[in-house]
Amino acid sequence: MRALTYHGARDVRVESVPDPVIQEPDDVILRVTATAICGSDLHLYRGKIPATEDGDIFGHEFMGIVEEVGPEVTEVKKGDRVIIPFVIACGHCFFCEHELMAACENTNTGRGAILNKKQIPPGAALFGFSHLYGGIPGGQAEYVRIPKGNVGPFKVPGSLPDEKVLFLTDILPTAWQAVNNAQVGRGSSVAIYGAGPVGLLAAACARMLGAEQIFMVDHHPYRLRFAHQTYGVIPVNFDEVDAAEFIIQNTTGYRGVDAVIDAVGFEAKGSMLETVMTNLKLEGSSGSALRQCIAAVRRGGVVSVPGVYAGPINGFLFGDAFDKGLTFKMGQTHVHNYLPQLLEH
Repeated sequence: MRALTYHGARDVRVESVPDPVIQEPDDVILRVTATAICGSDLHLYRGKIPATEDGDIFGHEFMGIVEEVGPEVTEVKKGDRVIIPFVIACGHCFFCEHELMAACENTNTGRGAILNKKQIPPGAALFGFSHLYGGIPGGQAEYVRIPKGNVGPFKVPGSLPDEKVLFLTDILPTAWQAVNNAQVGRGSSVAIYGAGPVGLLAAACARMLGAEQIFMVDHHPYRLRFAHQTYGVIPVNFDEVDAAEFIIQNTTGYRGVDAVIDAVGFEAKGSMLETVMTNLKLEGSSGSALRQCIAAVRRGGVVSVPGVYAGPINGFLFGDAFDKGLTFKMGQTHVHNYLPQLLEH
Protein backbone atom coordinates (compact mmCIF):
# COMPACT_ATOMS: atom_id res chain seq x y z
CA MET A 1 0.00 0.00 0.00
CA ARG A 2 0.98 3.67 -0.17
CA ALA A 3 1.51 5.68 3.00
CA LEU A 4 2.99 8.96 4.25
CA THR A 5 6.25 8.15 6.06
CA TYR A 6 8.68 10.18 8.19
CA HIS A 7 12.39 10.43 7.37
CA GLY A 8 13.55 13.32 9.53
CA ALA A 9 12.50 16.88 10.27
CA ARG A 10 10.59 18.36 7.30
CA ASP A 11 11.17 15.18 5.27
CA VAL A 12 8.03 13.12 4.72
CA ARG A 13 7.39 10.91 1.69
CA VAL A 14 4.58 8.92 0.14
CA GLU A 15 6.05 5.43 -0.21
CA SER A 16 5.08 1.81 -0.71
CA VAL A 17 4.96 -0.06 2.61
CA PRO A 18 3.62 -3.50 3.66
CA ASP A 19 -0.14 -3.80 4.12
CA PRO A 20 -1.25 -4.07 7.77
CA VAL A 21 -2.40 -7.47 9.04
CA ILE A 22 -4.44 -8.74 11.97
CA GLN A 23 -2.07 -9.11 14.95
CA GLU A 24 -4.51 -9.49 17.85
CA PRO A 25 -7.91 -11.23 17.88
CA ASP A 26 -9.73 -7.92 18.44
CA ASP A 27 -7.95 -6.03 15.63
CA VAL A 28 -9.71 -4.42 12.69
CA ILE A 29 -8.20 -3.61 9.29
CA LEU A 30 -9.63 -0.38 7.88
CA ARG A 31 -9.60 0.87 4.30
CA VAL A 32 -9.09 4.61 4.69
CA THR A 33 -11.54 6.83 2.80
CA ALA A 34 -10.64 10.21 4.33
CA THR A 35 -7.85 11.62 6.44
CA ALA A 36 -6.84 15.07 7.67
CA ILE A 37 -3.69 16.87 8.78
CA CYS A 38 -3.76 17.93 12.43
CA GLY A 39 -1.74 20.74 13.94
CA SER A 40 -0.02 18.02 15.97
CA ASP A 41 1.12 16.42 12.71
CA LEU A 42 2.97 19.66 12.02
CA HIS A 43 4.84 19.27 15.33
CA LEU A 44 5.94 15.83 14.11
CA TYR A 45 6.80 17.13 10.64
CA ARG A 46 8.99 19.87 12.12
CA GLY A 47 10.88 17.32 14.23
CA LYS A 48 9.57 18.68 17.53
CA ILE A 49 8.34 15.34 18.96
CA PRO A 50 10.98 12.93 20.34
CA ALA A 51 10.98 9.22 19.48
CA THR A 52 9.65 9.77 15.97
CA GLU A 53 11.51 7.19 13.91
CA ASP A 54 12.45 6.73 10.27
CA GLY A 55 9.56 5.15 8.37
CA ASP A 56 6.84 6.00 10.91
CA ILE A 57 3.42 6.47 9.31
CA PHE A 58 1.67 9.69 10.34
CA GLY A 59 -2.01 10.43 10.74
CA HIS A 60 -4.47 10.26 13.62
CA GLU A 61 -7.51 11.86 11.98
CA PHE A 62 -9.02 9.29 9.63
CA MET A 63 -12.06 7.20 8.85
CA GLY A 64 -13.00 4.46 6.42
CA ILE A 65 -14.59 1.11 5.65
CA VAL A 66 -13.97 -2.03 7.72
CA GLU A 67 -12.05 -4.42 5.47
CA GLU A 68 -11.30 -7.28 7.87
CA VAL A 69 -11.98 -8.13 11.53
CA GLY A 70 -10.27 -10.40 14.04
CA PRO A 71 -12.11 -13.41 15.49
CA GLU A 72 -13.05 -11.60 18.72
CA VAL A 73 -14.49 -8.46 17.10
CA THR A 74 -18.25 -8.25 17.65
CA GLU A 75 -19.06 -4.53 17.45
CA VAL A 76 -18.31 -3.97 13.75
CA LYS A 77 -18.23 -6.10 10.62
CA LYS A 78 -16.73 -5.99 7.15
CA GLY A 79 -18.28 -3.19 5.12
CA ASP A 80 -19.19 -0.95 8.08
CA ARG A 81 -18.33 2.72 7.64
CA VAL A 82 -16.65 4.01 10.79
CA ILE A 83 -14.77 6.89 12.35
CA ILE A 84 -11.75 6.17 14.53
CA PRO A 85 -10.86 8.14 17.70
CA PHE A 86 -7.22 9.18 17.66
CA VAL A 87 -6.87 7.78 21.19
CA ILE A 88 -6.56 3.99 21.51
CA ALA A 89 -8.36 2.79 24.65
CA CYS A 90 -8.97 -0.69 26.05
CA GLY A 91 -12.36 0.15 27.54
CA HIS A 92 -11.96 -1.75 30.81
CA CYS A 93 -8.97 -0.45 32.82
CA PHE A 94 -9.29 1.86 35.86
CA PHE A 95 -9.15 5.00 33.73
CA CYS A 96 -11.44 3.77 30.97
CA GLU A 97 -14.03 2.82 33.59
CA HIS A 98 -13.77 6.40 34.89
CA GLU A 99 -14.32 7.73 31.34
CA LEU A 100 -10.73 8.95 31.09
CA MET A 101 -10.00 7.12 27.86
CA ALA A 102 -6.90 9.16 27.00
CA ALA A 103 -5.35 7.90 30.24
CA CYS A 104 -5.88 4.22 29.34
CA GLU A 105 -3.07 2.24 30.94
CA ASN A 106 -3.19 -0.84 28.69
CA THR A 107 -2.52 0.31 25.13
CA ASN A 108 0.76 2.27 25.13
CA THR A 109 4.02 0.33 24.98
CA GLY A 110 5.99 3.61 24.91
CA ARG A 111 7.07 5.68 27.90
CA GLY A 112 4.74 8.63 27.34
CA ALA A 113 5.84 12.26 27.46
CA ILE A 114 6.05 12.88 31.23
CA LEU A 115 9.59 13.95 32.18
CA ASN A 116 9.34 13.31 35.94
CA LYS A 117 7.56 10.01 35.34
CA LYS A 118 8.47 7.78 38.33
CA GLN A 119 6.44 4.56 38.24
CA ILE A 120 3.28 6.01 36.70
CA PRO A 121 2.18 4.09 33.58
CA PRO A 122 2.01 6.09 30.34
CA GLY A 123 -1.28 7.36 28.99
CA ALA A 124 -3.11 5.85 26.04
CA ALA A 125 -1.47 5.00 22.74
CA LEU A 126 -2.19 7.39 19.87
CA PHE A 127 -2.29 6.64 16.17
CA GLY A 128 0.69 7.92 14.20
CA PHE A 129 2.21 9.99 16.99
CA SER A 130 5.75 8.80 17.78
CA HIS A 131 6.98 5.90 19.88
CA LEU A 132 6.33 7.88 23.06
CA TYR A 133 2.72 6.94 22.38
CA GLY A 134 3.20 3.37 21.20
CA GLY A 135 4.53 3.79 17.67
CA ILE A 136 1.16 2.72 16.21
CA PRO A 137 1.11 3.30 12.41
CA GLY A 138 -1.26 6.12 11.52
CA GLY A 139 -4.02 6.64 9.03
CA GLN A 140 -2.36 8.70 6.31
CA ALA A 141 -2.25 5.47 4.34
CA GLU A 142 -4.49 3.29 2.22
CA TYR A 143 -5.05 0.81 5.06
CA VAL A 144 -4.51 0.86 8.82
CA ARG A 145 -4.69 -1.64 11.66
CA ILE A 146 -7.10 -0.62 14.42
CA PRO A 147 -6.34 -2.18 17.83
CA LYS A 148 -9.20 -2.67 20.32
CA GLY A 149 -11.76 -3.08 17.56
CA ASN A 150 -14.66 -3.48 19.99
CA VAL A 151 -13.92 -0.11 21.62
CA GLY A 152 -12.49 2.25 19.00
CA PRO A 153 -14.52 2.27 15.78
CA PHE A 154 -17.82 4.19 15.82
CA LYS A 155 -20.33 3.49 13.06
CA VAL A 156 -21.36 6.49 10.98
CA PRO A 157 -25.16 6.79 10.94
CA GLY A 158 -27.10 7.36 7.74
CA SER A 159 -25.53 8.90 4.69
CA LEU A 160 -23.44 11.66 6.27
CA PRO A 161 -20.54 12.44 3.90
CA ASP A 162 -16.96 11.90 5.06
CA GLU A 163 -16.21 15.62 5.18
CA LYS A 164 -18.98 16.16 7.75
CA VAL A 165 -17.87 13.44 10.16
CA LEU A 166 -14.09 13.27 9.72
CA PHE A 167 -13.56 16.00 12.32
CA LEU A 168 -15.14 13.75 14.96
CA THR A 169 -11.92 11.73 15.09
CA ASP A 170 -10.08 14.49 16.95
CA ILE A 171 -10.57 18.21 16.55
CA LEU A 172 -14.30 18.53 17.20
CA PRO A 173 -14.22 16.37 20.37
CA THR A 174 -11.08 18.27 21.39
CA ALA A 175 -12.88 21.60 20.99
CA TRP A 176 -15.97 20.23 22.77
CA GLN A 177 -13.90 18.99 25.71
CA ALA A 178 -12.11 22.35 25.84
CA VAL A 179 -15.31 24.40 26.15
CA ASN A 180 -16.76 21.96 28.68
CA ASN A 181 -13.55 22.09 30.71
CA ALA A 182 -13.84 25.89 30.52
CA GLN A 183 -17.38 25.64 31.94
CA VAL A 184 -18.72 27.74 29.08
CA GLY A 185 -22.46 28.23 29.37
CA ARG A 186 -25.32 30.61 28.72
CA GLY A 187 -24.29 34.22 29.30
CA SER A 188 -20.62 33.46 29.92
CA SER A 189 -17.56 35.10 28.39
CA VAL A 190 -14.58 33.28 26.91
CA ALA A 191 -11.37 34.15 25.09
CA ILE A 192 -9.98 31.62 22.64
CA TYR A 193 -6.30 31.87 21.77
CA GLY A 194 -5.61 30.42 18.34
CA ALA A 195 -7.99 30.58 15.37
CA GLY A 196 -6.87 27.31 13.84
CA PRO A 197 -9.29 24.41 13.38
CA VAL A 198 -9.58 23.57 17.11
CA GLY A 199 -9.98 27.23 18.07
CA LEU A 200 -12.63 27.81 15.41
CA LEU A 201 -14.56 24.71 16.46
CA ALA A 202 -14.26 25.83 20.09
CA ALA A 203 -15.91 29.10 19.05
CA ALA A 204 -18.70 27.13 17.36
CA CYS A 205 -19.19 24.99 20.48
CA ALA A 206 -19.11 28.01 22.78
CA ARG A 207 -21.73 29.75 20.66
CA MET A 208 -23.90 26.63 20.70
CA LEU A 209 -23.64 26.48 24.50
CA GLY A 210 -24.85 30.07 24.80
CA ALA A 211 -21.68 32.08 25.43
CA GLU A 212 -22.50 35.78 25.31
CA GLN A 213 -19.05 37.18 24.59
CA ILE A 214 -16.38 35.31 22.60
CA PHE A 215 -12.96 36.83 21.91
CA MET A 216 -10.78 35.16 19.28
CA VAL A 217 -7.05 35.89 19.40
CA ASP A 218 -4.74 35.26 16.43
CA HIS A 219 -2.57 37.22 14.00
CA HIS A 220 -3.84 35.86 10.68
CA PRO A 221 -6.42 38.37 9.38
CA TYR A 222 -8.21 35.82 7.18
CA ARG A 223 -8.77 33.51 10.16
CA LEU A 224 -10.06 36.35 12.30
CA ARG A 225 -12.40 37.52 9.53
CA PHE A 226 -13.80 34.01 9.12
CA ALA A 227 -14.31 33.62 12.87
CA HIS A 228 -16.07 36.97 13.10
CA GLN A 229 -18.32 36.34 10.10
CA THR A 230 -19.15 32.74 11.00
CA TYR A 231 -19.37 32.73 14.79
CA GLY A 232 -19.77 36.40 15.69
CA VAL A 233 -16.57 36.53 17.73
CA ILE A 234 -14.72 39.69 18.71
CA PRO A 235 -11.48 39.44 16.70
CA VAL A 236 -8.20 40.35 18.41
CA ASN A 237 -4.98 40.57 16.40
CA PHE A 238 -2.06 40.20 18.80
CA ASP A 239 0.30 41.81 16.30
CA GLU A 240 -1.70 45.03 16.69
CA VAL A 241 -2.70 45.11 20.37
CA ASP A 242 -1.85 43.49 23.68
CA ALA A 243 -4.53 40.81 23.52
CA ALA A 244 -5.04 40.36 27.26
CA GLU A 245 -5.20 44.11 27.81
CA PHE A 246 -7.77 44.52 25.03
CA ILE A 247 -9.90 41.69 26.42
CA ILE A 248 -9.85 43.10 29.95
CA GLN A 249 -10.80 46.57 28.69
CA ASN A 250 -13.85 45.08 27.00
CA THR A 251 -15.22 43.06 29.93
CA THR A 252 -17.49 44.27 32.72
CA GLY A 253 -15.59 45.90 35.58
CA TYR A 254 -12.27 45.22 33.86
CA ARG A 255 -12.44 41.76 35.43
CA GLY A 256 -11.42 39.70 32.42
CA VAL A 257 -13.28 36.79 30.85
CA ASP A 258 -14.84 33.89 32.75
CA ALA A 259 -12.64 31.41 30.92
CA VAL A 260 -9.82 31.19 28.41
CA ILE A 261 -8.99 28.42 25.97
CA ASP A 262 -5.40 27.95 24.81
CA ALA A 263 -5.77 26.28 21.42
CA VAL A 264 -2.19 27.12 20.43
CA GLY A 265 0.16 25.12 22.63
CA PHE A 266 3.91 24.84 22.69
CA GLU A 267 4.70 26.40 19.31
CA ALA A 268 3.04 29.69 20.21
CA LYS A 269 4.66 32.76 18.69
CA GLY A 270 6.82 34.20 21.46
CA SER A 271 9.86 36.40 21.87
CA MET A 272 13.16 35.81 20.07
CA LEU A 273 14.59 34.58 23.39
CA GLU A 274 11.87 31.95 23.70
CA THR A 275 12.43 30.83 20.12
CA VAL A 276 16.16 30.42 20.74
CA MET A 277 15.60 28.58 24.04
CA THR A 278 13.12 26.20 22.44
CA ASN A 279 15.44 25.49 19.50
CA LEU A 280 18.31 24.81 21.92
CA LYS A 281 16.04 22.50 23.96
CA LEU A 282 16.49 24.75 27.03
CA GLU A 283 12.72 24.89 27.33
CA GLY A 284 10.19 22.44 26.02
CA SER A 285 7.43 24.86 25.11
CA SER A 286 6.86 28.53 24.44
CA GLY A 287 4.78 29.97 27.27
CA SER A 288 3.59 32.99 25.30
CA ALA A 289 -0.05 31.95 24.83
CA LEU A 290 -0.33 30.55 28.34
CA ARG A 291 0.91 33.79 29.92
CA GLN A 292 -1.66 35.72 27.90
CA CYS A 293 -4.40 33.33 29.02
CA ILE A 294 -3.49 33.75 32.69
CA ALA A 295 -3.54 37.54 32.25
CA ALA A 296 -6.88 37.70 30.40
CA VAL A 297 -9.02 35.50 32.65
CA ARG A 298 -10.87 36.87 35.68
CA ARG A 299 -10.20 35.87 39.27
CA GLY A 300 -11.67 32.46 39.97
CA GLY A 301 -11.79 31.73 36.24
CA VAL A 302 -10.79 28.68 34.24
CA VAL A 303 -7.83 28.12 31.92
CA SER A 304 -8.66 25.29 29.53
CA VAL A 305 -5.73 23.96 27.51
CA PRO A 306 -6.37 21.73 24.48
CA GLY A 307 -3.13 22.93 22.87
CA VAL A 308 -0.24 20.47 23.18
CA TYR A 309 2.59 21.24 25.64
CA ALA A 310 5.75 19.32 26.45
CA GLY A 311 8.55 19.75 28.96
CA PRO A 312 9.40 22.89 30.94
CA ILE A 313 8.01 26.34 30.16
CA ASN A 314 10.11 29.43 30.74
CA GLY A 315 8.28 32.30 32.44
CA PHE A 316 5.24 30.32 33.53
CA LEU A 317 3.63 32.80 35.95
CA PHE A 318 2.28 30.33 38.47
CA GLY A 319 2.22 33.02 41.16
CA ASP A 320 -0.23 35.04 39.05
CA ALA A 321 -2.43 31.98 38.68
CA PHE A 322 -2.34 31.39 42.44
CA ASP A 323 -3.18 35.01 43.22
CA LYS A 324 -6.17 34.89 40.87
CA GLY A 325 -7.36 31.52 42.18
CA LEU A 326 -7.46 29.95 38.72
CA THR A 327 -8.49 26.44 37.74
CA PHE A 328 -6.50 24.67 35.02
CA LYS A 329 -8.02 21.85 32.98
CA MET A 330 -6.12 20.21 30.16
CA GLY A 331 -4.91 17.04 28.52
CA GLN A 332 -5.54 14.68 25.65
CA THR A 333 -9.16 14.32 24.60
CA HIS A 334 -11.34 11.47 25.85
CA VAL A 335 -12.84 11.15 22.38
CA HIS A 336 -14.92 8.02 23.02
CA ASN A 337 -16.98 9.83 25.68
CA TYR A 338 -18.16 12.57 23.33
CA LEU A 339 -18.71 10.80 20.02
CA PRO A 340 -22.25 9.49 20.63
CA GLN A 341 -23.48 12.96 21.63
CA LEU A 342 -21.62 14.78 18.86
CA LEU A 343 -22.85 12.35 16.21
CA GLU A 344 -26.40 13.34 17.16
CA HIS A 345 -25.61 16.99 16.41
